[in-house]
Amino acid sequence: MKPKELTLRSLILGALITTVFTAANVYLGLKVGLTFASSIPAAVISMAILSAFKDSSILENNIVQTVASAAGTLSAIIFVLPGLVIVGYWTGFPFWQSFLICLSGGVLGVVFTIPLRRALVTTSDLPYPEGVAAAEVLKVGSGTRGETKDETGEAKEGLRAVIFGSVVSAGLAIVTATRIAAAELNGFFHIGATASSGYNLAWSLALLGAGHLVGLSVGMAMLVGQVISWVIAVPWLTSMQPADVGQTLAAHTTVIWRTQVRFIGAGTIAVAAVYTLIRLAKPVMGGLVSTLVASRAVATADDTDRDIPPMWIYVLTALCLAISAYLAYTFAKSTVLAPSALSLTLIAVPFVLIVGFIIAGVCGYMAGLIGASNSPISGVGILSIVICASVIMLAVSPTVDNRQALVAFALFVTAIVFACATISNDNLQDLKTGQLVGASPMRQQIALIVGVAAGASVIPFVLNLLAKAYGFAGAPNLDVVTANPLPAPQATLISALAQGVIGGSLEWKMLGIGAAVGVGLVILDAALGAMKKLRIPPLAVGIGIYLPMSATFAVIVGAVISHWYDGRSRSMPNPDRAQRLGTLVASGLIVGESIWGVINAGLIVGFSKDAPIALVPEDFALAPWLGVIGFVGSIVWLYGWMLRRSAAVR
Repeated sequence: MKPKELTLRSLILGALITTVFTAANVYLGLKVGLTFASSIPAAVISMAILSAFKDSSILENNIVQTVASAAGTLSAIIFVLPGLVIVGYWTGFPFWQSFLICLSGGVLGVVFTIPLRRALVTTSDLPYPEGVAAAEVLKVGSGTRGETKDETGEAKEGLRAVIFGSVVSAGLAIVTATRIAAAELNGFFHIGATASSGYNLAWSLALLGAGHLVGLSVGMAMLVGQVISWVIAVPWLTSMQPADVGQTLAAHTTVIWRTQVRFIGAGTIAVAAVYTLIRLAKPVMGGLVSTLVASRAVATADDTDRDIPPMWIYVLTALCLAISAYLAYTFAKSTVLAPSALSLTLIAVPFVLIVGFIIAGVCGYMAGLIGASNSPISGVGILSIVICASVIMLAVSPTVDNRQALVAFALFVTAIVFACATISNDNLQDLKTGQLVGASPMRQQIALIVGVAAGASVIPFVLNLLAKAYGFAGAPNLDVVTANPLPAPQATLISALAQGVIGGSLEWKMLGIGAAVGVGLVILDAALGAMKKLRIPPLAVGIGIYLPMSATFAVIVGAVISHWYDGRSRSMPNPDRAQRLGTLVASGLIVGESIWGVINAGLIVGFSKDAPIALVPEDFALAPWLGVIGFVGSIVWLYGWMLRRSAAVR
């Protein structure tokens, strides 16, 4: 009897996990510019829950993780979509427009990669790091194929790890929300007569978990970025531009960082992202050429090698393009661009089709080559907005009256293409997992479409809540309850690029300095690679310059602790198990605090207070010490628990 695979319970469970992980990823992405891969924690949760059913199977668990993987991918739409609020065109996120952007782009990301599956997955030697890791987790936790007896006990232990991490991080975040413990420690100081700098150390276990997942190389690169930002650039620029009369030290230093230093980071990010794409151009194009030849292979009756039928691919593509056309036309019609709505739509739809398909192939190949987590999706967004804005300007000349509308339209269309890119970045990874466990590609493709729909239905609600509670850096934030906006680094950068291309309003001098820094970092990274030393990814350095210190400090700490833990785990009886335990606890840390961040946003909006559960005054004397104790104590307890579990011989 064939094991169950695409079942109603697997789709429902996957959609529920997707809902939680999407909310967590949206919050984390807006806070630090990173999202976490949800496939492995979703697989562990699925195995622990479905093991209660005698007829569950590894194939059914694979469907759950396939649906839930949309949480780690489609949520990357927040790299573009908040730009419409940042440029002041939207005040919130209209549900149906936001939902249809995510849905149409996401489904296109699925169908565009279907013709590439055989060449890039079945007959390819691409490593697919996340896909292979997810398959190993499914195999280990499910026992023999077709069973979920959890003979090793890893599924239940893994679920405990995710829960422990979630409870601890949410608990610390709740305590800091009461103001009993401080969430951060900050200060500003003079350097010499006129220069100044500062520090802002946030006690975030979610960011610590993100640091554990990204590893030492990325963590050290972010540290380099912070040194460039706060040790070199801020003191240098503040020494040349004294504070205005009556301006506080903190205000002066912060303004210099926000209006000038961040653009150095933006220039570094742009150069690093484009360099990464250029470096991958040869293997990507070579792979795609062979793919086009291999994709002519005839369909097979073998269930493990059968895709969604071509007719459905054509129907879904046509439907998504029709939705894109409707979205573009109605958006343009509601602005001062109304007279050019039809011509702009006739540009937007081919742009979505052609650029979307090319990006789908490129992102799919890059994900197979270096992994979805390391794929330079930010670079794809940067190139997309520059191309889109440039093409739109050929149809409608920018004026003072229509400039803002053109920027908004470019962001709107790019968001659809970016949704396509994010899903294609993950789709082939999931199909590789399925190939290794004997799954049906067609059923996985259906599951991923379900995951896209589930994620698309959650994203507008979460974005609206966060926009109302916190707001975004650089946005007007007129009706925001708190005065602590989320950085939204990629959305801020992509919005600035759109405004720069169409309106010529970029800080070109600082961008140029950042570009020069980026070139130097590319050379340094290549030299370190040639010497077999620890790499310093230029893109991560740029993010370290661009983000506030509060968003990177805990990531750096987590990366260092992760390196230490990996070294200890290699001496354990089962090193692979120890490392998986670390991955699951880190994922739990992200989920717990991020979900609380969304819940707290709801409380902030509901009570119209920036600290709705505060129990003590903001200047509570013991809060800074209790914050440090809570942060350090949580780390010691969690990593101690992981080491004790890993040392137990099974």
